[in-house]
Amino acid sequence: MLHRALGTTGPQVSALGLGCMGMSALYGDADRAESIATLHAALDAGITLLDTGDFYGMGHNEILIGEALRTAPAPAREQALTSVKFGALRDPDGGWSGYDGRPAAVKNFAAYSLQRLGTGHIDVYRIARVDPDVPIEETVGAITELVEAGHVRHIGLSEVNAETLRRAAAVAPITDLQIEYSLISRGIEDEILPTARELGVAVTAYGVLSRGLISGHWSRDRKPGANDFRGMSPRFNGDNLAHNLDLVDALRKVADGRGVSVAQIAIAWVLAQGEDIVPLVGARRRDRLTEALGALEVTLDADDLAAIEKAVPAGAAAGERYPAAQMAHLDSERK
Repeated sequence: MLHRALGTTGPQVSALGLGCMGMSALYGDADRAESIATLHAALDAGITLLDTGDFYGMGHNEILIGEALRTAPAPAREQALTSVKFGALRDPDGGWSGYDGRPAAVKNFAAYSLQRLGTGHIDVYRIARVDPDVPIEETVGAITELVEAGHVRHIGLSEVNAETLRRAAAVAPITDLQIEYSLISRGIEDEILPTARELGVAVTAYGVLSRGLISGHWSRDRKPGANDFRGMSPRFNGDNLAHNLDLVDALRKVADGRGVSVAQIAIAWVLAQGEDIVPLVGARRRDRLTEALGALEVTLDADDLAAIEKAVPAGAAAGERYPAAQMAHLDSERK
């Protein structure tokens, strides 16, 4: 397993992390036994970074990870690092009602996460979306107190713009910024990524396959299930979907020329954007995990990168990456 540093102040982690959300929520039903087996396979393959959110399945995902860690071999368990997002407010019916970044809430969320994970500390802790009613300095200050108390090891951020990143970094060292980054989501390249690099902050990139859209496994006639949020995603609907899958067809030709899968070349492209970027792959099954791990063996030269750029130019995707209501919560989209 290759490794990369989480910024100038963070730990060494596997060059690929495992995003665990889909094992509990938002992508339709998941198989618990297969989820545990996939987590164990990831640890066995040398993946050390497990990413979750306390609101994924209203705590289900943390409990699942806790079970996987308890039942994993000791060496794998001891190398595992947990990256946890907090702050999203849910209701019993699965609805969303905002974000809470108040210092007291931060510590409350952390207490419950530690219990569900069954670990002595959280390795990287971050608010999922900036609370518009609480200065980021106060939220980061509360995490800093958790670090000082030994409950958290490192401070991360999620979906913030360059200005917010600077403000947060002025309070305490920021290990990494978790943000969407893929061939069809490249908005961070203008301001956010340069600022992160200036400050020594790594990027943990989620959505590297755009929720399966550019995995090579999504078809034009596939219909998301009732509890799959992709059914509401602009990029998965109507003419947008047809256009975006045309991009995938173009990318497939490049992948075929290299003898790799579409998913592997898309992940390899993110890996090639810098040693300070750690892609999170959202594999829910062992076969998808194996495919993703194959991207680590794909080395892209200048000709490959040019061919990929021609197939999927920056800004080529049709549709926003979230529905309008969710886009409004993204500090990263505010100029």
